[in-house]
Amino acid sequence: MKPKLSPTNRDILRSLLCSRGEEAQYLRDCAARTSEELFGRAIYLRGLIEISSYCRNNCLYCGLRRDNHSAKRYRLSESQILECCSTGYKAGLRTFVLQGGEDSYWSDERLVPLIEKITVLYPDAAITLSLGERSVDSYKALYDAGASRYLLRHEAANRSLYEAIHPAEMSYNNRIESIKSLMKIGYQTGMGMMIGVPGQQVDDIVDDLQLIATLRPQMVGIGPFIPHPATPFGNFPAGDIDTTLNAVAITRLLLPHALIPATTALATLSADGHKLALGSGANVIMPNLSPTSVRGKYEIYAGKAASGTEAIEGIKALETEISAIGYRINYAKGDYNDTI
Repeated sequence: MKPKLSPTNRDILRSLLCSRGEEAQYLRDCAARTSEELFGRAIYLRGLIEISSYCRNNCLYCGLRRDNHSAKRYRLSESQILECCSTGYKAGLRTFVLQGGEDSYWSDERLVPLIEKITVLYPDAAITLSLGERSVDSYKALYDAGASRYLLRHEAANRSLYEAIHPAEMSYNNRIESIKSLMKIGYQTGMGMMIGVPGQQVDDIVDDLQLIATLRPQMVGIGPFIPHPATPFGNFPAGDIDTTLNAVAITRLLLPHALIPATTALATLSADGHKLALGSGANVIMPNLSPTSVRGKYEIYAGKAASGTEAIEGIKALETEISAIGYRINYAKGDYNDTI
């Protein structure tokens, strides 16, 4: 029998996060069965296009931070992005994720026509954006142009922790209000956080899970913190894989219909990252569609996986990998659906 999990019971959430061994395996098995009951053993793919490594922000954990002068900066052209979409579409992908730092170059004047072109070329595909905090008017303009999903991790539900890992000019209130605005506009909205970011305590992750359960986003991305040497957090240890998997499993039980990726960060830390995440309730994998010439430049943390089964060239290998553990790829665009 699957446990009934209430987001209001902090003691249970804390205990589940800290579970290990047989208890942790039971938690993850319950989450995997919940996912299977709703989605079968099918995994959705999202084609990731990293459009810019420029960022105006100076987050303490991110290799793209403004003050990292050793970062290799680039911006994809519109034609490069459209070529990425073409490559992904031919491979069967029906979701394109345009991700980048908060780069003022990518104004609405540039993004709206680009999104409209992608929509015309691939009307049966979904466009997801992950471009940070923008104005409500910008979110609305991009939605009207054809983008239907937006990923904006809340990063930390605890205000003090949020402020400790971000520069003073970034606002906790603005991050939360931005997420609420995206939901109000009509986006399928993604939240999420890192596990093991410096200063984070178990109770902070409990806060995250309770916030996620309260706002009920359609997508939730949870991965381990991985340090980047050119950041203030460069000498801290990576986040714990077991705690990360427990957080993924708890999220699946709290939000059964959510779309939850097996994150690249987890695959970077563990060769079994896909297997571990899918066995904990994840149901999305995001192969990289970016040109191979720039993948190494989008270095938000050290050693970021962007080849093999984490890349579009590795789709056949990915099919073989997940087939070996009883899963298969579902090439549908995979909209959120809480009625299934």
